[in-house]
Amino acid sequence: MNNEKFDISITSKKHVMDLNLYEIYKYRDLLKMFVKRDIITIYKQTILGPLWFFIQPIMTMLIYIVVFGNIAGISTDGIPGPLFYMSGIVIWNYFSETFIKTSDTFTTNASIFGKVYFPRLVVPISIIVSSMIKFFIQFGLFLLFYIFYFLKYDFININYTVLLIPLFMIIMAGLGLGFGTLFSSLTTKYRDLKFLLQFGVQLMMYASPIIYPMNSVSGKIALAIKLNPITHIIEGSRFALLGTGQFSQFGLLYSVLFMFIILFIGLIVFNKTEKTFIDTV
Repeated sequence: MNNEKFDISITSKKHVMDLNLYEIYKYRDLLKMFVKRDIITIYKQTILGPLWFFIQPIMTMLIYIVVFGNIAGISTDGIPGPLFYMSGIVIWNYFSETFIKTSDTFTTNASIFGKVYFPRLVVPISIIVSSMIKFFIQFGLFLLFYIFYFLKYDFININYTVLLIPLFMIIMAGLGLGFGTLFSSLTTKYRDLKFLLQFGVQLMMYASPIIYPMNSVSGKIALAIKLNPITHIIEGSRFALLGTGQFSQFGLLYSVLFMFIILFIGLIVFNKTEKTFIDTV
């Protein structure tokens, strides 16, 4: 009779609901390593390095000002263009980056997953954390614009809903993780979904009030845009920081419920796929 005890026992999961979150906590050092890798290696062989954290949102903002503000003449609801566009860009960048990077979890890390064991959820969670660090850097850039307009034009409309900003970011993180893990699982078997991903993310951006205020659309178009859970996060953030936008408690509740549903589905499918994905990647 073998009574030998082991510190770690690796077994196949009994059911798809067994996420084993405590095991992820035990691998927190590995999580830190992946976060460091995500932040450092991306810009390690670039000329400007971490400056791209600032250049990318600024260049995007300038393009929006020229194309949508000056040429198309789309209203910014009385808000200075740089503040209006930057408030949407910073939040959208966080979601799109977590979604796109997380959706590549299995294919990008197949060589690592095939050689060593660790909870696979560590990788997408590390992307959420590293992207959050990038978000704080770019949000700091937004605050610089905010301070500039406050000092020069006495423009400030901050209100009590600014306390909900952490909740907004948790919702965006949950949406990015949920969509990302779901698509990561599906692309292991259906590779052509990868080609639709970029198009889908771009379409989702235009279905969010990033380049236009919600009061500039009406009817069925407005209803369709409100079905997008990100809409209520962007509008809520603008209302909190700029005093404009359509903040809705019902819309916020809708976004929270949508996040929990897509996160639940994404994690279940991810948990099921990780058992057999190595045979199809």
